[in-house]
Amino acid sequence: MSEKFARNVLLATLTAASLTVGWPGSATAAAPPLSHPHITQHFALAGGQMPENIVREPNGSLDLSFSAARQIAQVTRGGAIRVLATLPAPADGGVHTPALGFPLVTGLVRADDGTLYFLYATGTSDLTGVWRLAPGGTPERIAALPADGLPNGLALDGRRLYVTDSVRGVIWRVPVGGGAATVWASGDELASNGFIGANGLKVHNGAVWASNLDKGTVVRFPLRRNGAAGPAEIVADQLPGIDDFAFTGHGDRILAALNPTNEVALVEPDGTHTIVLSARDGLQNPTALAVHGDTVYVTSAAYLTQQDPNLLTARIRPHC
Repeated sequence: MSEKFARNVLLATLTAASLTVGWPGSATAAAPPLSHPHITQHFALAGGQMPENIVREPNGSLDLSFSAARQIAQVTRGGAIRVLATLPAPADGGVHTPALGFPLVTGLVRADDGTLYFLYATGTSDLTGVWRLAPGGTPERIAALPADGLPNGLALDGRRLYVTDSVRGVIWRVPVGGGAATVWASGDELASNGFIGANGLKVHNGAVWASNLDKGTVVRFPLRRNGAAGPAEIVADQLPGIDDFAFTGHGDRILAALNPTNEVALVEPDGTHTIVLSARDGLQNPTALAVHGDTVYVTSAAYLTQQDPNLLTARIRPHC
């Protein structure tokens, strides 16, 4: 990793941390909802293997977006790392990528047919947008997004893709087959406080849910019958530096990655939360989570620690 890249990441993450100073903490759990946390994979910091997002394959392999390497990769059940695609570098090196100053691969989802959809932010109009990778194929951009935005979180709902723009403070909607992006939701709930606003994104229980890193919140937009966004509702706050998140099951409990503080929080449906994983468990600026059955996978990008990007797994207790 270049010194310039490391400096940009460090400054950006320090900014995120400074925006959350003074936020109240949460109580310590009496009986931890997660058990047996352990690091199952270490990644190469020098190679830009900073995992930004994660999805699980039916065979147990894990697909990852390596942000700084501009790659989509797969970790097999045996621990082998296979690069599926490397995105082209922008002609200017990505120095005009909003908020961060380097090109990065961000959100990642998987369709039932195995197609991977992901986001690429470069600060250039020829590359920024939604990309698709069919099994055994090559990556192709299917929807352009504004070069002055930062596409970050990605969610798939049938024939529609939803994208958070962390700089513009909107949620885009894009046909899964590709085409023009339209603004699906906007407002103060998605706006930043100067760095990163709308971030993680999920479609769950008839609504689109998004996190806001700067404001430490989770916001819920009901999906109306006509596909439009219902009124925004803040369902959780006081989550400093929240990045991506995942639901623990069919209910509305959330596991949220708190990036600058090296923590994962369990957020209850009433908005209260408990810290369930921390740096003591090996977290280094966690970015995303995936849940399969009673197993949770947590990616750490080490953006600020600059030590050990990794993958952590833990067990979810039945009552969670």
